[in-house]
Amino acid sequence: MQKSECHGVVQLRNRKAGSCDQRTSSSVQIKHRTTVQQSNSSSLTSSPETARKAHPRPSDKLNPKTINPFGEQSRAPSAFAAIYSKGGIPCRLVHGSVKHRLQWECPPENLPFDPLLITLAEGLRETKHPYTFVSKEGFRELLLVQGAPEKAVPLLPRLIPVLKAALVHMDDEVFARGLNALVQLSVVVGPSLNDHLKHLLTSLSKRLRDKKFKEPITSALQELEQHGGNGSLIIIKSKIPTYCSICC
Repeated sequence: MQKSECHGVVQLRNRKAGSCDQRTSSSVQIKHRTTVQQSNSSSLTSSPETARKAHPRPSDKLNPKTINPFGEQSRAPSAFAAIYSKGGIPCRLVHGSVKHRLQWECPPENLPFDPLLITLAEGLRETKHPYTFVSKEGFRELLLVQGAPEKAVPLLPRLIPVLKAALVHMDDEVFARGLNALVQLSVVVGPSLNDHLKHLLTSLSKRLRDKKFKEPITSALQELEQHGGNGSLIIIKSKIPTYCSICC
C-alpha cells in the first residue's frame, strides 16, 4: 500500500511538472512572437521606403513610381485645360515683368467665334493659372475685333448657359470673371441680350446680399441697362425690384 501511494504521489508530481513546463513553454513562445512582431513593426517604421512616404521628397513628384494613382495629380484635366494643352486655343501666354499678355497665332479678327468664344467662356470657371488669365483675356480681346457683334449674336443661346454657370459658381473670383464677361458681351451685342437676360439675373440677385459684390453688381446692371435700353430696364426691375435706374 505504501509503495502504491508513493508511486501515485510521484505521478501526480510529474503531471504538475509537465503542465508547468507546458505553460512555461507557451509563455516563452508568446513572448517570442511579441518580440518578433515588435521587431518587424520597428523595422517597417524605420525603413527608408516608409520614411520617404511619410516625408516625400520634391523629386518624388517627378518619379512615376512614387506617384499615387489616387492622388490629386491623377485627376483628369477640365475640358478647357485639355483643349488648351492640345493647342486648341490659338494663342499663348507671354509673361511680362509687369503684366501678362496674349500673343495670338493669327489676328483675332480672322478667327471664327464658333466655337472659340464659347470655349473661352467655359474657361472662365477655371481656378488655376494660366487658364484663368487666358480665358478672361481671350474672351475680352475676341469681343473687341471688328465684326464682333455679327459673330457673337448668333452664339447667344449657347453662350448664356455657360456664363450662367460662372455666375452661380461658389468661387468669388470665378463669379467676378463671369460678371465682367457679361458686361463685355452686353457692350457688343446690345439689346440682343435682353431676351436672355432673365436667365442671368437670379444669380445676380442672390449675390447682391453679399456686401462685397453689391457695388460691382449694381455697376454691371447699369451697364446692362445702358446697352440694352428700356427693354432691359423692365427685365431688371422684374427680377431685382430694388434696382435704381440710371435715368432716375
